[in-house]
Amino acid sequence: MSVHYRFYPSLLNVFSRYVRGGNLSAQALIDSINRVPTPTTDAQERGTSFEEAIVKGTNEERFDPEIVRRVRKLLPRPIVDTQVFCQWQIDDVLFYGYVDLIGTFKAVDLKTTGSYQKDRYLFNHQNLYLHALKRKGIRLMEYVITDFNDVYVESYSLTHPIDRQLEEIRLFKAFLEEHRPLITDKKIFVAPGEDPAAQRRG
Repeated sequence: MSVHYRFYPSLLNVFSRYVRGGNLSAQALIDSINRVPTPTTDAQERGTSFEEAIVKGTNEERFDPEIVRRVRKLLPRPIVDTQVFCQWQIDDVLFYGYVDLIGTFKAVDLKTTGSYQKDRYLFNHQNLYLHALKRKGIRLMEYVITDFNDVYVESYSLTHPIDRQLEEIRLFKAFLEEHRPLITDKKIFVAPGEDPAAQRRG
């Protein structure tokens, strides 16, 4: 089947918030689709810095050494690769993105949050990375999460249902077609004859 759309998980997660009544307007969603720049929040900066500290040891003194130790203990051994590009074709959609790191059988995404609720990532679209990485031998998707007071883990296997994510992808396609004149990000739609992977990065 030909690819007509390119979607990445953070955008699909924003759409999920919208479609589930998560206090997000259609215009705010369209701005996200069009990658309208927004200022980086302190929480986002802290999350990025924490990931750098865990993976590369950069400025790790900014963070509680016990939290750093506990998070690192949960990473795969050995770490096979970091910032791993993934793509998976779902009907006429090319799903793509980067997972933080992979081991020999599991992928791990590091998450920081102000407050954690159990099963927070149950329906996260990053769970689809697992299917994109199956050919690399990856059988488990883990989120290692900290609120900087404690550390939590959510694990999802290849048998974990993804029906809701697939339904949201179908709904997102319908939303895009309904609002197509307002969509300015050319990477979302694949033009006839265009290589769907040609602009995937960025």
